[in-house]
Amino acid sequence: MIQEKILELVKYGLTTGLVGKEDEVYTINRLLELFKVDDIEDETFEKAADLPDWTQDEAESRLEDILSDMMSYAYDNGLMSENSIVYRDLFDTKIMGCLVSAPSAIRAEFNRLYKEESPLAATDYFYKLSQDSNYIRRYRVEKDQKWKVDSPYGEIDITINLSKPEKDPKAIAAARNVKSGSYPKCLLCPENEGYAGRVNHPARQNHRIIPITINDTPWGFQYSPYVYYNEHCIVFNCQHTPMKIERNAFIKLFDFVKLFPHYFLGSNADLPIVGGSILSHDHFQGGHYTFAMAKAPIEQHVVLPGFEDVEAGIVKWPLSVLRIRHKDFNRLVDLATHVLEVWRGYTDEEAFIYAETNGEPHNTITPIARKVGDTYELDLTLRNNITTEEHPLGVYHPHAEYHHIKKENIGLIEVMGLAVLPARLKGEMELLEEYILEGKDISSNEQIEKHAEWVKKFLPKYPEITKENIHGILQKEIGIVFTHVLEDAGVYKCTTEGREAFMRFLETL
Repeated sequence: MIQEKILELVKYGLTTGLVGKEDEVYTINRLLELFKVDDIEDETFEKAADLPDWTQDEAESRLEDILSDMMSYAYDNGLMSENSIVYRDLFDTKIMGCLVSAPSAIRAEFNRLYKEESPLAATDYFYKLSQDSNYIRRYRVEKDQKWKVDSPYGEIDITINLSKPEKDPKAIAAARNVKSGSYPKCLLCPENEGYAGRVNHPARQNHRIIPITINDTPWGFQYSPYVYYNEHCIVFNCQHTPMKIERNAFIKLFDFVKLFPHYFLGSNADLPIVGGSILSHDHFQGGHYTFAMAKAPIEQHVVLPGFEDVEAGIVKWPLSVLRIRHKDFNRLVDLATHVLEVWRGYTDEEAFIYAETNGEPHNTITPIARKVGDTYELDLTLRNNITTEEHPLGVYHPHAEYHHIKKENIGLIEVMGLAVLPARLKGEMELLEEYILEGKDISSNEQIEKHAEWVKKFLPKYPEITKENIHGILQKEIGIVFTHVLEDAGVYKCTTEGREAFMRFLETL
């Protein structure tokens, strides 16, 4: 059986372009070695040769089953110590690593396409490769639940992320017993490329990185394995150095957008609570996608002293966003640096904005850069991470009444208008549908009791709830909750008082 599966996998590689015809025999032999098999019989080759060719789509649809059969064989034959998700992920990555060309070959092809065709052609190639190699597991990403919801701020995106597998108890226990390594230092370090992984660190034999230069320093360009949106990429410093929002951060954003004008690039904030990501390694996130925030119009134009030539204004968005636009990105870097420096030290007690308390700084910015036509844009989202007794997780953080849906930090992706919600919600929503339709007491079920008050509030809005519309109703109401979560994260609310307070800050620039 395993010989047939090896030939099927190589056929997958040939179909998708992962494996060149000249590398077919070499790849077969690498897989034979991996599975500790000495040969393949002639009749197996003949049988494989008689099968019709596959299209790209057909190859994609077969990969999950091929790998599943291979891992069952590996476990049955003592090549895999546990038949659980963590160990299967470690082993199937090892399998796929046999099909992926060396970094130098992939970088050469990327650079050729970039120079001879376009940045778009280069990223199209690299994104497809990242999927074909199973670094981005298409069959898992397809399971994610995604929908759009109308809001007062435009159409926002909701996703329940199911592509990130949960660790099983055995793996968690094993991870505790594994010595914490310093190689790679974190998941964003360039040393992950080709790394075999361990129970407390994912395997990356099928992972490739494109070296780029931004702000005259070496950085890496890769995709996120969990693709929360189209071509979700990560751009990271090749040195393991902490994130910091400063002038250089703005320069780096625009250096990248100059290289890849069809991509946006943004940064998480550099303070806990509002950071939302790995703060220990300098990095950005971007991609080929237009979020609701980018589509949101400027609600109130402003003229900033010394920067009269820069178009600026408050964006119609639940978070507090100053958008600045100019054909010369250097002007945006200068203005953004000025805004950041003033905001870091800004206090407005009336608006409950404090630059620091007890020596702890609170103000920072979540920036997002993009190019629209021949004009550069930079969205500066004002953030503050102050906590109180009433809001111990953060005043400008999802408030307790919404924690049943979203308790986690509001990071860059959420700021732009995409809710990344936990996998638990899928099962909870299915249960809720059943309980609502059957009129059962939601508070009697431990798994969904946290949703009882929420359901009680929105049910009266819907005079007729049926099996056909209940799913759509819950999706809509989740979208409304996420909108409120974003409003919680706004340091200035979308009210007359909030806009006046926002203007007080802008007048200090």
